[in-house]
Amino acid sequence: MAPTPEPTRAPLLGELLPVELMNTVWAGRGHVHDALGTDGEAVAWLRAVGPRLTETAPGVAAWLATDPPADLGATADGLRRLRDALRRLAADATQDPRPAAASATRDRDAARAVLNEIVAAAPPWPALDWPPGGEPARTLHVAHPAGPGIAALLASESIALLAGEGRSQLRACLAPGCVLYFAKDHNRREWCSPGCGNRARAARHYQRRKSDLAGRDGGNV
Repeated sequence: MAPTPEPTRAPLLGELLPVELMNTVWAGRGHVHDALGTDGEAVAWLRAVGPRLTETAPGVAAWLATDPPADLGATADGLRRLRDALRRLAADATQDPRPAAASATRDRDAARAVLNEIVAAAPPWPALDWPPGGEPARTLHVAHPAGPGIAALLASESIALLAGEGRSQLRACLAPGCVLYFAKDHNRREWCSPGCGNRARAARHYQRRKSDLAGRDGGNV
């Protein structure tokens, strides 16, 4: 019997998977949280994004369906290391000014080394599927057990993002209290989510009122 999925605490915003992984560090109620803090939370996140993983890498589905998956501890550790490396690289790419969003990975060289190590440890490989009466399709395969291969698959997608045109679309969400990243997929998008947009507009409105009141008070002196 397949395990009953536990919900992930991470916000899932429909971003590219490397960005979704970056956003497993999130803020709420004045604190920064880690949605991969335990092995159970790591597999909860993987199962939440599982349909997007198994769409191109069907071998991952069987690993996610076991309880607990083989080599879960090593997989969760790899995910956390990859996530921290990606947040360091995203901070460089976006010139992220947010102290609360700082990555545990110390610098770009360390982050790059983690990324390259993980993708080389269990690299996925492409294969051609062409069922009778169907269309040819490219699928990705990972070694067994699939856990380390999932981290390598995400690292490979991250390299494609950071070394391609997608890097210029990366943004740090500068709404009050937010530590998330997003890809600017249209010109008017400024925030990671509508909720952050509302908070940013409310903060701007408060600052304008505060400035207006200060100006009036100054004029009465």
